[in-house]
Amino acid sequence: MSVRKVLPLLVLALAACRSNNDLNTPPSFVRGTIVTKPYDGNTDDLLTAGLGKAGLGFAASAPGFADPANPTPAELRRLAIYQNYRALVDTTTTGGYGVLYGPNIDTQGGNTLGEGKIAGEETIAYDDDGTGKVNATMMVQVPASFDVNNPCIVTGTSSGSRGVYGAIATAGEWGLKHGCAVAYTDKGSGMGVHDLVGNTVNAIAGTRAGAADAGAASSFTANLSVADRASFNTNSPNRFAVKHAHSQQNPEKDWGRYTLHAVEFAFYVLNEKFGEHTSSGTLRTIHPGRTIVIAASVSNGGGAALAAAEQDTQGLISAVVAGEPQVQITPTATIQRAGVTVAVSGKSLFDYMTYANLYQACITQSSTYSGQIAAGFGLSFDANAAAARCASLKAKGLLSATTTTAQGDEALAKLNQYGWEPQSNFLHLSHFSSYATPAVAVTYANAYARASVTDRLCGYSFAMVDGAGLPQAVSASAGNQASLAQIFANGTGVPPMSTIQLINDNAQSGPHRDQVSQGQAGTDYNTDGVVCLRNLATGTDAAGALLTGAALDQSNAVKAGIQQVLRTARLRGVPTILVQGRADTLVPVNHASRAYFGANKIADGDASPTVYYEVEHAQHFDAFLPFPSLATRYVPLHPYVIQALDLMYARLRTGAALPPSQLVHTTPRSSPIGQISTANVPPIPATPAAADLITFANGTVGVP
Repeated sequence: MSVRKVLPLLVLALAACRSNNDLNTPPSFVRGTIVTKPYDGNTDDLLTAGLGKAGLGFAASAPGFADPANPTPAELRRLAIYQNYRALVDTTTTGGYGVLYGPNIDTQGGNTLGEGKIAGEETIAYDDDGTGKVNATMMVQVPASFDVNNPCIVTGTSSGSRGVYGAIATAGEWGLKHGCAVAYTDKGSGMGVHDLVGNTVNAIAGTRAGAADAGAASSFTANLSVADRASFNTNSPNRFAVKHAHSQQNPEKDWGRYTLHAVEFAFYVLNEKFGEHTSSGTLRTIHPGRTIVIAASVSNGGGAALAAAEQDTQGLISAVVAGEPQVQITPTATIQRAGVTVAVSGKSLFDYMTYANLYQACITQSSTYSGQIAAGFGLSFDANAAAARCASLKAKGLLSATTTTAQGDEALAKLNQYGWEPQSNFLHLSHFSSYATPAVAVTYANAYARASVTDRLCGYSFAMVDGAGLPQAVSASAGNQASLAQIFANGTGVPPMSTIQLINDNAQSGPHRDQVSQGQAGTDYNTDGVVCLRNLATGTDAAGALLTGAALDQSNAVKAGIQQVLRTARLRGVPTILVQGRADTLVPVNHASRAYFGANKIADGDASPTVYYEVEHAQHFDAFLPFPSLATRYVPLHPYVIQALDLMYARLRTGAALPPSQLVHTTPRSSPIGQISTANVPPIPATPAAADLITFANGTVGVP
């Protein structure tokens, strides 16, 4: 054989060897069909679903449906993007939308992008362990601007319990504008709603189907036998099982793993698109280690980013940016504020959430709120029920003051002593009346206990209701039917959502919507229910006696679930930015970023490249800022999440130093209709004053 014939054969043999070692194959956790769809950036797009900057704005109407009871996947996607985007940022122009941030704002802060539509491809698949019980939704968006020679990936793990589009306004928008692929996941706690009477469930694209027909393609089907479901429907008709609460998976323990899986899936998607195509298959050309990967998101998604970095054994993640992270650790550091040790810090989410759930309604009767409640909150609120909550807490020995106002003041003082910053004091009404706190407490009780929907922990369930607050069948109205059909787009994963409400099954006159139900002491915002939830956290009753029987078993199950979600704070040198508002009321800084920052410094050493920016007057829900009573007290956190991502990107691309940990001073607007600007939310200083530094020494976090 001639040399000329041998050489081509050798080349083919080497190519075959290389292809066997580096073929691009779907990761083992990818289940079901992988669906990819292109978006032209005009009629439809990755960021705004074709709505553009104007269509996402505060004054814009929600996109509709040709047939509200039978929405198409495209219609559901459009509404899901609309709802999720507006849920995470203030979309009023005076609040900064379209001026400081938004689809029209470029990566340099200029208003140059018009409607901000972004062309590219979107790929969706399930992440599952083979049981069909997980089915976390993964999605990879690859913008047309992706540069294969300078590849980057940003994670967009959903905030809260939202579906897969739940981080599109934060990490998603930033990544797409920078030409990065965005790796999203709903982290196993997204939009899965099982109508137990109709026996219908959500598919991956949000449409509804019969549970039997959907099978393994269901986003979530409650783990009930036919007989058990029939029995429950007889005893408690017209109820819903919701994935985060009732999957019996305690998904939070795996939020880091699901985020890492989304990154792996992104590498697969990118290599399918850009890899070298050979007769043996597609060869991977985009690899970890040669690709910038920023694990980033906010709230629960921020906590998931930190968990992913802790659990990353493959070297996938280059850096972390976690905004207002809901992250839980075993506290190891002392926290001092202005030289005074914080009395309570590093508590678990369920601990501080059930504590807030006890007292927030009563706080609205404090002198702090005197004459303020009607001044522009725009929230449903019953002052008589709130006063009755104060009285009920007094009767149970949980308050000692004798007048309603004094009881409200005492309740507020208790929360300040338990880790809430004084800057958050005026936000408790918004969190209670929007039902954020009660709903989160109920959802996480079920999740941590791995409870079945049939357990109805502390007498709570989920149902649609009629005008009197009684559970109502989906079939009772066309509105109910349309609401369920659209739940993928309108739901948050934590009831109350759309028309699905929190139900007090132990109400005196039978199951009623929780907020208007009557308990043993009358209408008091269901004090008995919130005390029961608190007991699950403490293992004792209101009088301090140890629980027994079923209550003790449930408390132990909750505590075991909490232990599964505690993080180590060991990041092994991965550059990390934590950014959180000092006024955060949902996830108080003393239990989240401050505690994690200290634990990381102890775990990884004082030289750990983790920095923490705490922002004055910023809180958890930027979407609350249009309330006139809040607009002049608080500033958006979102501009600082964007800046943190910019700072980290510069660090990874050019080696630029990160500003040191610090308190960032801001100035709320003087008028609720005033235009917010960089005068209100100035950039994070590169060299802050010494008095503004956040420090760590001798096991203590020092905060100005």
